[in-house]
Amino acid sequence: MKYLLLNLVVIFISCVNTFPVQDEFQYGYQGCPTGKKDKLNVHLVCHTHNDVGWLKTVDQYFYGANQSIQRAGVQYILDSVIQSLQHDPKKRFIYVETAFFSRWWNEQHDSIRHAVRKLVCNGQLEFIGGGWSMNDEAAAHYNSIIDQMTLGLRILNDTFGKCGVPKVAWQIDPFGHSREQASLFAQMFFDGLFFGRLDYQDKTKRESTKTMEHVWKGSANLGAKAELFTGVLPNSYSPPSGFCFDILCNDAPIMDDPDLKDNNVDQRVAEFISAAENQAKVYATNHIIMTMGEDFNYQNAATWFKNLDKLIKYVNQKQTNGSRVNVFYSTPSCYLQALNQANQSWPVKYDDFLPYASDPHAYWSGYFTSRPSLKGYERVGNNKLQVCKQLTARADVEEITLSFLKKAMGIMQHHDAITGTAKQHVTNDYYQTLAAAIETCHDIVNEAYEKLVPKNKSIPVLKQYFCNYLNISECPVSEVNSPIAITIYNPLAWNISKFVRIPVSGKAYKILDYNGNPVDVQIVPIPSPIFNIPGRNSKATAEAVFEVKLPALGYATYLMRNTSSQASKNKQASKVESKTEGDWTLKNDFITVVVDSKTGLLKRFQLADGTNLTVNQSFYWYRGMNGDNSDFTRRASGAYIFRPNGTEPITLGNNITVTLVNGSVVQEIRQVFNSWLSQVIRLYKNTENVEFRWIVGPIPVEDNIGKEIITRFDTDLNNEGVFFSDSNGREVLKRTRNYRPTWQLNVTEPISGNYYPVNSRIYIQDKKRNLQFTVLNDRSQGGSSIKDGSVELMIHRRLLHDDAFGVGEALNEPGIGGRGLVITGSTFLSISNLTKAASKHRSLAQQLYMQPQLSFATYNTSETEYYKSFNVWAPGLKKPLPDNVHLLTLEPWKKGTLLIRLEHFFEFDDDPILSKPVDVSLKNLFTEFNVESIEETTLSANQFLNEAKRLCWKVEGAKDVCSNSTAQDSIRDKRLDDLIVSLSPMNIRTFIAEVTYF
Repeated sequence: MKYLLLNLVVIFISCVNTFPVQDEFQYGYQGCPTGKKDKLNVHLVCHTHNDVGWLKTVDQYFYGANQSIQRAGVQYILDSVIQSLQHDPKKRFIYVETAFFSRWWNEQHDSIRHAVRKLVCNGQLEFIGGGWSMNDEAAAHYNSIIDQMTLGLRILNDTFGKCGVPKVAWQIDPFGHSREQASLFAQMFFDGLFFGRLDYQDKTKRESTKTMEHVWKGSANLGAKAELFTGVLPNSYSPPSGFCFDILCNDAPIMDDPDLKDNNVDQRVAEFISAAENQAKVYATNHIIMTMGEDFNYQNAATWFKNLDKLIKYVNQKQTNGSRVNVFYSTPSCYLQALNQANQSWPVKYDDFLPYASDPHAYWSGYFTSRPSLKGYERVGNNKLQVCKQLTARADVEEITLSFLKKAMGIMQHHDAITGTAKQHVTNDYYQTLAAAIETCHDIVNEAYEKLVPKNKSIPVLKQYFCNYLNISECPVSEVNSPIAITIYNPLAWNISKFVRIPVSGKAYKILDYNGNPVDVQIVPIPSPIFNIPGRNSKATAEAVFEVKLPALGYATYLMRNTSSQASKNKQASKVESKTEGDWTLKNDFITVVVDSKTGLLKRFQLADGTNLTVNQSFYWYRGMNGDNSDFTRRASGAYIFRPNGTEPITLGNNITVTLVNGSVVQEIRQVFNSWLSQVIRLYKNTENVEFRWIVGPIPVEDNIGKEIITRFDTDLNNEGVFFSDSNGREVLKRTRNYRPTWQLNVTEPISGNYYPVNSRIYIQDKKRNLQFTVLNDRSQGGSSIKDGSVELMIHRRLLHDDAFGVGEALNEPGIGGRGLVITGSTFLSISNLTKAASKHRSLAQQLYMQPQLSFATYNTSETEYYKSFNVWAPGLKKPLPDNVHLLTLEPWKKGTLLIRLEHFFEFDDDPILSKPVDVSLKNLFTEFNVESIEETTLSANQFLNEAKRLCWKVEGAKDVCSNSTAQDSIRDKRLDDLIVSLSPMNIRTFIAEVTYF
């Protein structure tokens, strides 16, 4: 018996070891059903859509808990599907969300894992999309999108090898689709994209012209590299009406016993053939796709497969009687292959699919702003993740801890997470998950600094403390301790200057830089509205504000000591005054900000060259439409939908109390609009932009009216109905009011129908005056230019009615204490001539989403001893990268290797200098390690570039044989042997680098 068991183990190990000989298997396009040339071929795609949190938390969805909210348990779906696939090799199924699959996989016995590997490599179980979640496309930043896709695809790669590489992107549920997302998917070497939600007017036009499928040109800069075949699914992602066979559905099963009086085969077959023929009328080939699944379907897969088996059998039998419908199990990739082989030229699309409307009064542009605190916190999480990845790579510390924050951030990109469209208890879970993950990141910082900060190993390590509430001027370590060392890490690959604000309780402070030189410090009293923020627990009464100089990809340490007992406190104190007559000004060498003291509102800007621009800024609110959603005319404004009751917002700019704060480092005009709205306009020395720091909430709703709060800038510029907004933080798209480039817009909602997602910036231009007016934000929001000369951003929403799109709750966040949510945030303003505008707003946008990270340590020695003991200036690069190149990714990969992404972040027509191609040498670039060799991969790092291939597509009007040819990409760039990377505008290049540490 002992030897028998040993032999079985040997046999099993042998099978596992020989299994990766994958050419024997039918994954990818191999083994796809070809259909019949003279038939209407119906590709049945069996799938389930598994939200990574929505009505239930991620854990509840996986385990099937809290069934009173929704009958959904992902583990049972995968259990059931695997059993059905094992029983019949003809059956196929697709799966999408790696967050759920990875959790399920980790709980399985080796025998199940081996069976699943076989199913994947045989093409029966196919991964589509494959990101950690199905990310949103409006509110998600490109950095986070790339990271979450990389995480999911790497796990599939590590688990299944080439068998697990998805060919098709699958965005069936996001509420609108961005051009940048298409570009990113193309650079990840997906062959195509299918999505479910399309504006109802756009869909009508496409159905009438048979253009439901097309080639999407995802970039104005990257050409064929960013082109992606894209198809709109016919029924969102549901089955044809009447053909849902899930245990959650009520449609009639196929009853085929001839002895049954309820036998319905002929009826059901006729209904299906009719549905197929009707669908074929709006598609361009004799191949059509039918999605056989819905939210959390296939918990009992047999109910689906048993009925589909019968459907296939009896529908195909009708071919003997002249039916042309040929139906079979398929996958999106097999359907895509059939379209590719159709020898068809496809129409082209250049713009995006935003905003999305599902009916005349349901514009899904509210979620661009919904839950602004969560959106802001996600941006903090991304910032932390980049810092911790870099420090893990620099210090060569254990990378396993990174996975917690990677996974938490992957969940945050889900189209019901970052969007703010989940239930409140689920949103709370998102917060908690991300907060816990951020704490693990702080552990990484401490571990890395243990290696990087001490000058020798015998020096005791100083524990770093982190202040998570600097946004509300709360930091226990700086409020009560002196002296403290403030270590500030810069995740950007350039040397930068930054103004920091440290909460303090003293009157004066001595601050020394990394050279031991004193820095100019201003003690700024904390604005009174901050003291009233619920949950704030701080002894700080002021902030020490000073400028720091930071090295590229590194840190600098500043030493701070309380000197309140000394006479220097008067020099550092801010001058605070109130005025009632004349204009107030904030002024530095670049810009003058003028505020009317009578109204308390911004009035005018003057640039150093003498240019004057009228700018009025204030806050307004739209009335949220009430309604019972009984039909589309009674649609309410809610978590998804922005539907204002009226087209003119109501001003909040009356009876403003204004205070002027002056000093050597920063000048501020503080505006209190009412008990729940205030703002500080800040102008720092030597800066070319102005910060508008606001506190909003709790929004009052005692009048039973929901309110949507905007900040609006009104200028005397003439932008002729045109404005520009970014796409996921990268390329900028032109927007024209009340217009869509590819179809005639029937304007039913003149405000929300003109709202677009703003991830990083929105601007207007006046070409006659050669001026650009750019507004940048610190999180994703909705924005527009509703009137010429005007730019508005929605910053907060509190509504009293659900909009009936599934979440089942009004967007009425309770906040701390249940009185309503209070949020803080910043908007930044940049004014420039058209030639210099891009160089300013692009660099500023990079700095806003990659903020320096502060940590604090107490010490008991003199400053002199501190400098002897610790490294206080530690760049990660031996020289900064060029001004137009961003180090997008630096993280541990596999043993002895790092993942490096370099990005040219200017467009081809942005700037006469910075838009030029640029070379970057990785040789002797980093301070802690040497790059020995690099191998280029696709953007998602799951395929080597010289091995990756994409399908080619013919496009209408093109002379080339096919579009998006990647022949050039597969030719090895010989300059990489010398570690030289060439970048063209908007180009991101990804490498696995072998490194040796010093």
